[in-house]
Amino acid sequence: MGDKRATPTAVKQLSRWIRSRSVRQQVSLASISALILLILMKVFIRNYTYFYVAAQLAHSIGILVLIYKLTITKTCSGLSLKTQELTAVFLFMRIICHFEHIRDVYIVLDSLTLVCTLWMIYMIRFKLKSTYMQELDNMPLYYVLVPCAVVGLIGNPGIGFIGLFYMYCKSVEAVSVLPQLQLIQNAKMVEPFTSHYVFALGVARFFVCANWIIMLIDTKGGLLTEIGRGHLYILLTLIAEVVQTFILADFCYYYVKSVMDGQRLMRLPSLV
Repeated sequence: MGDKRATPTAVKQLSRWIRSRSVRQQVSLASISALILLILMKVFIRNYTYFYVAAQLAHSIGILVLIYKLTITKTCSGLSLKTQELTAVFLFMRIICHFEHIRDVYIVLDSLTLVCTLWMIYMIRFKLKSTYMQELDNMPLYYVLVPCAVVGLIGNPGIGFIGLFYMYCKSVEAVSVLPQLQLIQNAKMVEPFTSHYVFALGVARFFVCANWIIMLIDTKGGLLTEIGRGHLYILLTLIAEVVQTFILADFCYYYVKSVMDGQRLMRLPSLV
């Protein structure tokens, strides 16, 4: 009996100790943990495709959580239809880009994610429309789509529509979660399934950022030198990755904090 209780007790003690730290110390601990994980991935992972698969797996887990919510609880309360529509937009464009580069694994993973996303859009729009918080999901889509189109035009690497689609989908992906966060901010709290989904997006973002960081290390900064040669799309892509990371990092911090505090409903401060 003592052995079975040892691990939960140790976890509780660790959780209690972390909660007793100041916010600055908690952020420092999280940063150190992320750095250690990044070093381990740099040492043991050699194929960049694994990072993409890991990111898609995390995204898929988040989608499965939403599918469970929609099919079992029969409600879409707390979910942003607009975030799902933006997700469908950038996935569709990314699949087109994958066909140009003949990446079979990427096409399969993104196609499955797109099908699930379209199904969720259908459920929210038609089957579960009565539970959709339309008045709280009030961010106009043109706030996202128009600026992203401008970024796509500026950062087009000069390979026709494929280059435009690539920059456009990267830009839309970077800010696609904003309507969901806006809805959460309007509601002042997050129900469990939605919080799990957004946290899964944060985990996926971590793997993508790890991929970029390790690529920069492996090329000894070669990607950055390409920016100076007029390849502006690399800079804009990096900026898009950083923007999306910072958007989700704050949410993930409060998610982990609420889990450690044993809160079933996650509450956010006045700003997300």
